[in-house]
Amino acid sequence: MNILFLCVGNSARSQIAEGLAKDMLPSTFNIRSAGSNPEENVHKDAISVMADIGIDITNCKPKSIDSLEQEFINNLNFVITLCAEEVCPTIPPTTKAFHWPNEDPDNNGFNDLQSKNAFIKTRENIFNLLKKFIITEGIRS
Repeated sequence: MNILFLCVGNSARSQIAEGLAKDMLPSTFNIRSAGSNPEENVHKDAISVMADIGIDITNCKPKSIDSLEQEFINNLNFVITLCAEEVCPTIPPTTKAFHWPNEDPDNNGFNDLQSKNAFIKTRENIFNLLKKFIITEGIRS
C-alpha cells in the first residue's frame, strides 16, 4: 500500500501526517510526504509536538514532489492533500485522492505558546482524520 501526504512546504502538516500514519498503519505500507515548494527544514514545533506523543521526526527532511520515484507515484493507492493551496502532481487514475484541509500552523505572528498550540491542534486534527480514514477504507493492521 503506497500513501502520499502533500502540502506546500512539507515542513509541518504533511510531516506530521507521515509520522502519525507510520505509527498507526502497518509497517508494510510505504508512507511518504512531499511538498510542491519544500522548505529547508521541518518546523521545530512539528518535531516537538510529535515528540510529545513519542514519535520522532527529527531526522525527516522536506522533500519535493519531483524527488519522488516514478515507480512510487505510478503505484500510489492514496494521495492525501492537507492544505488548500497545494499543487498536486498528476496521479494515476487508480489512485484514490482525499483532501483534508488544515490551517497552516506556521504563523510568524504567533508567540511560542500560540505556535505550539497551533501545531498541537493540527496534530490532533490529522490524527482524527487518520482514524476515520483507517475505518472508512477498511485498513487492518
